[in-house]
Amino acid sequence: MIRLGRIVCCAVLLLAALPDSTFAQKSVADVLGRPATPEGQPKTYFEELMLFSYVENSYVWNLGKSGRGDVNELRFYDHDAGYTFNALEFSVKKDPSERYRLGYGVVLTAGVDSQKNHSLGIFRDRDDQGPFFRNTEKIDLPEAYASYLVPMGNGLTVKAGKWATLIGYEVYESPKNLNFSRSFLYTLGTPYTHTGLLVTYPVAPWFSVTAGFTNGWDNADNNNGYLRPIGSFAFTPSDKLSATVSYLFGPEQNRDQMRGRDINNRWVVDTTIVYTGIDRVTLSVNFDFAGEENDPALVAVGRRNANSSWGGIAGYVGYDWTKALRTVLRLEYFYDPQGVRSSETVPAGKNVNLWEVTATAEYKIWRGLVGRVEFRYDEANRKALSLQGNPPTPTSNAQNTITLALYYSFF
Repeated sequence: MIRLGRIVCCAVLLLAALPDSTFAQKSVADVLGRPATPEGQPKTYFEELMLFSYVENSYVWNLGKSGRGDVNELRFYDHDAGYTFNALEFSVKKDPSERYRLGYGVVLTAGVDSQKNHSLGIFRDRDDQGPFFRNTEKIDLPEAYASYLVPMGNGLTVKAGKWATLIGYEVYESPKNLNFSRSFLYTLGTPYTHTGLLVTYPVAPWFSVTAGFTNGWDNADNNNGYLRPIGSFAFTPSDKLSATVSYLFGPEQNRDQMRGRDINNRWVVDTTIVYTGIDRVTLSVNFDFAGEENDPALVAVGRRNANSSWGGIAGYVGYDWTKALRTVLRLEYFYDPQGVRSSETVPAGKNVNLWEVTATAEYKIWRGLVGRVEFRYDEANRKALSLQGNPPTPTSNAQNTITLALYYSFF
């Protein structure tokens, strides 16, 4: 895989050096050189058919000691002390429209990031968990869905299949995030994808409602027979300001983990606010509240009150110095009072608080070729980082990492 990644990286550099390229285009019509439909007229099918593809590589240095297998256990996307072929993705999506009411989306990925994004039941079994995912394939199908615009009122969109979660600000595709490294909220606190059904209705031009059900957190199979309600409320009072409140509720445990007839629910409420009304500035904030009844991690250690909770807040400030150069600062606090989300490094039942500050500089080198340099500082209220020894024991409550990342966006 490393050799393949180096070959891909070299190919990207060669592609970037081409004097003219269509790889920076987005719609199939643009790629084929078709003229754009005049404004005010319905778009053609090829104009609605959107492509996205990228390849990404990185090198991460932990300035102290990383954990087992050169993996930062609480940041398991970020491998240390070596080159990582992160991702190769191809995506084709079409939103339903009044002219072409049927929509769909398919996303294929390969690389180390794919090991982290898998849903249970698709290339991953329940006995293969983080942070290593050694038995999980480095390929994935993170999204595969169909959608349809029902001609009712303002237009009702029905979507079924597997799709990226409504919850959170960051997404599984690193180039779409402001920073290279994922936040604790993303990595530890929230789901990545869902399999199920969604219905979205625009109540007003500035307000839409989404509701549906899923098979659970990162779960393509339904492990207990229950469907989990999911939904969101999206507010867009202007093109410069948006706010979204999303929720997910329902049991994630296997039936044999539930006590008697009790249904032990897990829940999360997520809020994301984005403001771009200041020239060259992007301001975002994301905060979550989550918990689970009779959490299996706490039941296993004999806690009398086995209910868990976790959450946090992350703030982002991005500034575009030029069309090519952007800098981003992320500040985050993640609380895990029962240690259930940090249990890779700290025994369940122990209070864990995590802080991080991440500074990222992004530069558009040529066409779709983008380089990132990132410094990140993590701190915990107890030793929760850098597992060493046998049995593995956390040896530090802080760590510094530097990352060099390079991606090329074909579409």
